[in-house]
Amino acid sequence: MIAAVKGWHAAGAALLFCLQPGARAADDLPGAARELARRAVAFAGRGEPVSVAWRNVSSLGSAMFSQARSAFETALRDAGDRVTEVAPVAELHLTLSENQTQYLMVEEARKGDERQVWIASWKHTETAPVVDGGQGVTLEKKLVFEQAEPILDAVFRESTLLVLSPDRVALYARQNGQWELRQSVALTPPKPWPRDLHGHLRLNGTSLQVYVPGMACAGTVEPALTMDCRPSEEPWVLESGSRAMMLAAFAPARNYFDGRITTQTGVRKTVAPFFSAAAVEDQGRQLWLLAMLDGHTKIFDSAFEPVGGVGPWGNDIAGTEARCGGGSQVLVTKAGDGREADTLRAYSVRNRVPAPLAAPVDFPGPVTALWPTGAGAVLVVARDLETGRFGAYLITVNCGS
Repeated sequence: MIAAVKGWHAAGAALLFCLQPGARAADDLPGAARELARRAVAFAGRGEPVSVAWRNVSSLGSAMFSQARSAFETALRDAGDRVTEVAPVAELHLTLSENQTQYLMVEEARKGDERQVWIASWKHTETAPVVDGGQGVTLEKKLVFEQAEPILDAVFRESTLLVLSPDRVALYARQNGQWELRQSVALTPPKPWPRDLHGHLRLNGTSLQVYVPGMACAGTVEPALTMDCRPSEEPWVLESGSRAMMLAAFAPARNYFDGRITTQTGVRKTVAPFFSAAAVEDQGRQLWLLAMLDGHTKIFDSAFEPVGGVGPWGNDIAGTEARCGGGSQVLVTKAGDGREADTLRAYSVRNRVPAPLAAPVDFPGPVTALWPTGAGAVLVVARDLETGRFGAYLITVNCGS
């Protein structure tokens, strides 16, 4: 629900309006932020500089607060407006609040002598309880490699390690408890990399595949690391454990998949663009979870027909081989703007409803990559906010007793 009220001091009246019985809450947090951003642009004028101030008096945590700010300011920039404190055309004050049934986002806008207030609301959502059998489930975190350059992906194979960075693929070998560089092959993109670069490694025996935006590479790791790269828009292979996979087209100039997919049975489908995907087993049925661009995760059946949703979660999700709490697991980052310390949590899905299985695992900064490795583990890459270095972690799901 969006309400508009004339007058800078009319916010109290607007809040009372939102509290009236029968008011319908239809927006989630990112949707509310985008809607208020559109109204701000219409009020200030497209392409004009604006100042933005925030206040949180709700029970929403810092991650959700950051998500609201990110969604609002991204929508402003997409519409051409510029956030600045220097000579803004309009001043925008946003407050997160709540009542017993709804969260409220109040926007107060001032331009000269003209003032307006808008309110967006969305319903409270309940956190799912830990499923039966979840007791004893833990996530084990192990830092296995770190470097100053970004890590897009890494693959461990016996005593060797492959690391994908923006400028190369490097092969390391374990020597005296340390990783020693044995060989590297440079990556030369046909076009400049997008700012938020993503990439993926697939190792099948000794055969290697490398996926990066606008380019594909194939090669081998034995007897030496070799790679042949070419400009390509071919879809990436996305796996979720060893039981499920699909092909997905990556948008070459962005940081997400454009929605064109091919299922494991060869059927081509088109869904909304998404950041990442994971498959889970729900009472013998395979479901796919896609982390969408709006901050929510949609649930699809094996034919990729939508059957539910959950959120907000983070942009990175991955399936595992572990089977705890009556089914397989999906590991999920928290919602945020990618500029704060992140967490990872395991969920199981029953009757299309995800439920947490274990306490979250903390990282020293934002998670920048999340890929399944098999055997109940996932690879997590996180950037340390203090040192700026990138660490590759193995996260293993332990089902306990």
